[in-house]
Amino acid sequence: MRSPFRALAGAFSLTTAAFAAFPALADGEVNIYSYRQPYLIEPLLDAFSAETGIRTNVVFASSGLGERIAAEGKNSPADILLTVDIGRLDGAKQLGITQPVVDDVVNQNIPDHFRDPEGHWIGLTTRARVIYASKDRVDQDTITYEDLADPKWKGRICTRSGQHDYTIGLIASMIAHHGEAETEEWLAGVRDNLARKPAGNDRAQAQAIYAGECDIALGNTYYVGLMQTNDKEPEQKEWADSFRILFPNTDNRGSHVNLSGVVLTKYAPHKDNALKLIEFLSSPKAQEIYAETNFEYPVSPDVAASERVRSWGGLKPDTLPLAEIAKFRKAASEMVDKVGFDDGPAS
Repeated sequence: MRSPFRALAGAFSLTTAAFAAFPALADGEVNIYSYRQPYLIEPLLDAFSAETGIRTNVVFASSGLGERIAAEGKNSPADILLTVDIGRLDGAKQLGITQPVVDDVVNQNIPDHFRDPEGHWIGLTTRARVIYASKDRVDQDTITYEDLADPKWKGRICTRSGQHDYTIGLIASMIAHHGEAETEEWLAGVRDNLARKPAGNDRAQAQAIYAGECDIALGNTYYVGLMQTNDKEPEQKEWADSFRILFPNTDNRGSHVNLSGVVLTKYAPHKDNALKLIEFLSSPKAQEIYAETNFEYPVSPDVAASERVRSWGGLKPDTLPLAEIAKFRKAASEMVDKVGFDDGPAS
């Protein structure tokens, strides 16, 4: 009951022609714009269609979907936007392309600190921003984000770009907890401890640890599961086996977590079907599928993480509302440039 995925690489024209295949007013359908990779959401959409008989039409792209919905305006065929990161969820709200979801089922399934206070976005899963630590070269079993600025790590840290959404989210959380002045000093210290200029994705950081280029790295939890089970590229299993996960700040505020989530578009042509899908995605059934398929943490307190995820250790998530952290994303981005984080360690 699901139409073929349409993969759109790079930038695309802001016209409706590319989406003419969406029957915008057809019954029994829901149209989805998705930043989430098709293989990550396919099991969920199949289960939804099997349960409800509602067909799902999906367009995937790595960027520009929020702006596209804004440009399409009232003519947009999109009913919902699936995305990752609080920045994109809040960004959709700021673009004015969302409408609030007022739904007792969703409110019962999803804790309030994983929902926009005004209902404009809803978190569906979490992933923790953790430390990948070399099994051979790192002895300690605990760490804090603040420790990353300790000179003992000089030349030993790898990470992706400071301007990536995942890094910005972590820096914004540090600002929320410590203020801008203290966080700027911390970020400069982390910069000076880098083994190389920030580059690559989270898998690249794991590969760098395996290759001995660095001893610790920042990475998201779910990438570990993806590497550990990657039969097509078995070398990634070796990368994952070279490190263990340290959950930062377990003894105090908890580890920074980010979200995948969903928004209901402002002019959703199939609003009732879209609400049914959002309710389904928030349900324990869907949360269990997420947990088993994507190695993410369910946002529902009643659904356990998968056995593999639990094997990594216990996650104590930072409970500071992500809507509060999102307020500091602009300051975080400006701070990355101010300290020259992406220029790498000082010579």
